[in-house]
Amino acid sequence: MAHQPKNTPNKTNKNPLLVLIIFVIAAVLLARFTGSEGGILDKLGGGVSKNIDYYELKQLIKNNQVSSVSIGQTIIKAQGISNGQKVYYTAKKVQDTSLVPLLDEKNINYSGFSESNFFTEMLSWILPILVFFGIWIFISSRMQKSMGGGIFGIGSSKKLVNAEKPKVKFDDMAGNAEAKEEVVEIVDFLKYPDRYASVGAKIPKGVLLVGPPGTGKTLLAKAVAGEANVPFFSMSGSSFIEMFVGLGASRVRDLFEMAKKDAPSIIFIDEIDAIGKSRAAGGMISGNDEREQTLNQLLAEMDGFGSENAPVIVLAATNRPEVLDPALLRPGRFDRQVLVDKPDFNGRVEILKVHIKSVKLARDVDLQEIAKLTAGLAGADLANIINEAALLAGRANQKEVSQKHFKEAVERSIAGLEKKSRRISPKEKKIVAYHESGHAVISELTPGSDRVNKVSIIPRGMAALGYTLNTPEENKYLIQKHELIAKVDVLLGGRAAEEVFLGEISTGASNDLERATDIIKSMVSYYGMSEVSGLMVLEKPRNAFLGGGLGSNREFSEKIAESMDEYIKKTLDSRYQAVKQTLSDYKDAIEKMVSELLEQEVIDGMRVREILGEYEKQQGMKSRLVEREEI
Repeated sequence: MAHQPKNTPNKTNKNPLLVLIIFVIAAVLLARFTGSEGGILDKLGGGVSKNIDYYELKQLIKNNQVSSVSIGQTIIKAQGISNGQKVYYTAKKVQDTSLVPLLDEKNINYSGFSESNFFTEMLSWILPILVFFGIWIFISSRMQKSMGGGIFGIGSSKKLVNAEKPKVKFDDMAGNAEAKEEVVEIVDFLKYPDRYASVGAKIPKGVLLVGPPGTGKTLLAKAVAGEANVPFFSMSGSSFIEMFVGLGASRVRDLFEMAKKDAPSIIFIDEIDAIGKSRAAGGMISGNDEREQTLNQLLAEMDGFGSENAPVIVLAATNRPEVLDPALLRPGRFDRQVLVDKPDFNGRVEILKVHIKSVKLARDVDLQEIAKLTAGLAGADLANIINEAALLAGRANQKEVSQKHFKEAVERSIAGLEKKSRRISPKEKKIVAYHESGHAVISELTPGSDRVNKVSIIPRGMAALGYTLNTPEENKYLIQKHELIAKVDVLLGGRAAEEVFLGEISTGASNDLERATDIIKSMVSYYGMSEVSGLMVLEKPRNAFLGGGLGSNREFSEKIAESMDEYIKKTLDSRYQAVKQTLSDYKDAIEKMVSELLEQEVIDGMRVREILGEYEKQQGMKSRLVEREEI
């Protein structure tokens, strides 16, 4: 809701457009009242008005029934008495030279008059101006509503600021235990500021919440205000920037003034990178740039507001901390950075428990299994999965949400919507079955790769004709070299299976090849895992929170670039040959897997492992399934 200053009576806002309309109507009526053809002002003394013929008027003059006459350019007005009542006559003028002598003869007063008057003449030239002014008022009032007040909304941010006392508590959050611990002392300070002031302690003026999208940064900020029971003033970083220079700085001042009046309070600026980008990075045009002025005002406010004994704390959120200006991050401004990261296994279980409170669950629901399937997803993703599962249950007219609904919701989130209506030929279906079987077998047999959860040849999403769903290993923050190679092998497994079993390759592996190339390129240019560059870093990473890869600016010579290309090609070729050999060794197992996929369209990871285990026993082979468990 929009913030309203304290103890300020509500004033009725007069609509200038309505006032203008009333003025125009009054002017038209006034012109009509004083008009030439028997206007109302002529009748203020009483009487009736009659329109008569010119010759009938002459006859009345001859019969001494007219007392006065006014002659205009096109009409003649006369006044007389009929049956003891005053009468106003109006007649159209004709070319006749005998009227004036007749009036002289009857000794009747007559005079000329102008049929136009001051008001009608004024209206004729002022009306267009009034119309133009009315259009301008209408447009400005519309822009005022959309931009926040003032003429065209300039200089006011009250309608852009959300001012509330959130009811969110820390108990309503889950999966961010470390982040909550970091902000607990802020809550304590807002509740008991004198306790800290008495010992000379200073609470951080600003706290920057950083992390991937959907991890609950805004929710955490609201929870801080909710726990402290203080006003919460929130505004998006993009709301400060408009086309008018100086407007952003004005809105920053307004925001801090509102917070000071209601202190103790919290200011929350979402997506602060919209106004806080580094001025040294070339993003600012000049010293007069609107974004830079807004940033300078924010820096000044954060320096100044703490000197007044008004406990106001600034919280901000961003998923691009690397682009922020160093002046924002120095001590005394945003003293502390709190990482609000994607939850681990236990965090996901807790988040699922929070979001299923209003969902009717079946007895077979296993939240821990769902948490295992959703590794790497943020809190917002988990909330969406629960809602999607409930929608699936409702669509099937089920009274409870079961485990199969949750699994389908997870697959929708990861692989996209199932497209059973997408018709593919038996030939393409066979290609997809071999392709996905290749991925699944290499994934199960290669140490360092993720275990298979499900294999499907049902099209999903916009382009996927099939998919292999893996269960990532939990609590993994470092990746070893053999694990990166394992990822490459799994990605090459689909293309290799097509060549080994069908004798021809297709376009279905294009994305797999792109990702495999990127992994080996990262090993060379960033991780220092090759002899090409040794320990030298050749490229810089992009934003990790937004899933960025390596930067595009080359910081190496053409000679190293050639060596890198040669190494990537050589490594891909050698891994491809190794993968083809593995698939050839398990040929009969893959044929059985393909046969079941063509018949059932979907098999789970447990069945994949059964097929491979049975084949190894039949052949008397040393079990590679057991080997990968021992590594």
